[in-house]
Amino acid sequence: MKIHLTSVFVDDQSRALGFYTERLGFVTKHDIPMGGDRWLTVVSPEDPDGPELLLEPSGHPAVRPYRTALVQDGIPAASFAVDDVRAEFERLRGLGVRFTQEPQEMGPVTTAVLDDTCGNLIQIMHTA
Repeated sequence: MKIHLTSVFVDDQSRALGFYTERLGFVTKHDIPMGGDRWLTVVSPEDPDGPELLLEPSGHPAVRPYRTALVQDGIPAASFAVDDVRAEFERLRGLGVRFTQEPQEMGPVTTAVLDDTCGNLIQIMHTA
């Protein structure tokens, strides 16, 4: 068994696509119209056939209270691996990305948490 697809709920799919591709560096895998929304996935350019991240519309009534609670408690909706959290933090901050947690070492793991501009906190991490 392996992870094929996971998702984050986003307020605006077009804005999310711009953020996840232009800022975070993912590439579009699928962009298929589905009525008023899209089946919109991104992948790592380092692993284009690897796990896909679905930028899921946040229209379901359960999404708003769920995401609000996560953000209020500082809980990331997803975690992405990077080679160097501090270097990625500086790169992303230079692109105007807002962080809610600067790089923090916790034993062999270093993390930072950013705001994806679409209603989610996202953690970046690396293990020493």
